[in-house]
Parts: sequence; C-alpha cells; structure tokens
Amino acid sequence: MSKVSASKIKPIDAEMLEHLVASENGRDVLEALTLMIERAGLGIGDRLPPEIEIAKKLNVGRSKVREALIAWQNMGIVTRNKKAGTRLAAEVSSNDLHMPLTLKLEAESLLRTHAVRRPLEIEVVRVACRNVTEQQGRVILARATELIAVYEAGEDWRTADHGFHITIYEASGNPLFEQLIRQIQDGFNAIYEAPFGRAHLGQATIPLHLPLAKAIVAGEVKIAIAYMEQIMDMVEAEVREVMEEQS
Repeated sequence: MSKVSASKIKPIDAEMLEHLVASENGRDVLEALTLMIERAGLGIGDRLPPEIEIAKKLNVGRSKVREALIAWQNMGIVTRNKKAGTRLAAEVSSNDLHMPLTLKLEAESLLRTHAVRRPLEIEVVRVACRNVTEQQGRVILARATELIAVYEAGEDWRTADHGFHITIYEASGNPLFEQLIRQIQDGFNAIYEAPFGRAHLGQATIPLHLPLAKAIVAGEVKIAIAYMEQIMDMVEAEVREVMEEQS
C-alpha cells in the first residue's frame, strides 16, 4: 500500500458510533465498527477513533475493542501504530455486492489469510516428505485414520483435523511452520470461530487427508503437494461459493 500523506487522513466523527448496539462479543464489536466505517465513507489510510473512545461509545470494555482491532490487524484490514493510530489498510465497502457488508468483509478476510497460509502448508508438506521419520510416519497415519473415522461417524472432526496437521508440522522438523500458520489462523479465529456460521467449512476435503498422509509417509513429494493444493483449492472455492450465494 502506498503511503498516505497526513493531509489526506480525515478524522472520524465519534458520533458515528452513537446508535450502534453495545455488545461484549468480539464479532459484534467488529460488526459495529464495520457499520461505522461504511457510514463514515472511510477509505484506505483513514484513521479510526482511539480505542478508549470507541469503547466508551459502544459501551464495552477497552480490552474488547483492542482484541477486535488486533484481529483485524492480523487479517490485514488495519494497521496499528502508536504515533499514527489505527488506520484502514483494506477497503471496507459494500461496492456492488448485494451481500451483507459484514459477511463480505469476513469472506475477504478469510481469503486473505488463506492466500498467505496456502504456500506455507504446501511447503511444510514438501519438507515433511523429506524429513519424516518412521515413528512420525506411524503417528501421521494414525491421526489421519482417526480423522477419517470421526468424519465418517458424523462427529465434529475439527479437533482431529488440527491434531493431524500438527503431526505434519512436527515431521517437517521446523517449528516455525506451526508458529506462523497458527498465528495466521488465530488472527481469523479470534473473531470468526465458525466462518459464515459454518462450523465445518472445508468438510469436503477430509477424505483427501488419508491419501495425503500416505504420500507424506512414503516420501512422495509431488503427490503429497498435489493433495495439499487440492485441499487448499477446495476450501477457497467453498468460500467464493458462499460469496456468490449471498451476493
């Protein structure tokens, strides 16, 4: 993003917050802020009011406002700086879409985090294929089998899925993969625990996890990467499908 001169930064009238519904829920706080930004016609580079001012107007704790803004920072929607304050780094506007603005913002945020996570997930699979030990291979296959069993039983597979991917990160031998991917994911999940209200976004990819595990254990780099790329493609396609359904 290009630098925005101070003369182009327009302060936000805090009165824009007067009629927003107060809530202690982080997601609701972000929805209130989204409404404020749209009402004020703010664009990239514009500054938001101080946290304490937003908290007062929304009648919520300052920590909730900070938590919401940090989540937005992690998703690339705002930048935060002690001297410059909190400024928009991405467009928050309905544009020509007919879908609710908050849903549009959620979808765009998920696509941004997904775009950053994708190359990391692919690279960790590549490295894991080369570094996986016999013991780690057994654990990876066991976790994949467990994931498939939970999925086929119609139960909540998210915890099993997380455990499966952790074994791949560990097999890579580089703890930074897990740290970076977790940071990216946590930035989104801090507010949007269930994207679009769908707790099992990406469920259609679960059957691919067992052949992915087998390819990693066998050291078949190209095949493993192909499975991971397919998984990431399917998740992205599902997000875009939701956007089209709502537009």
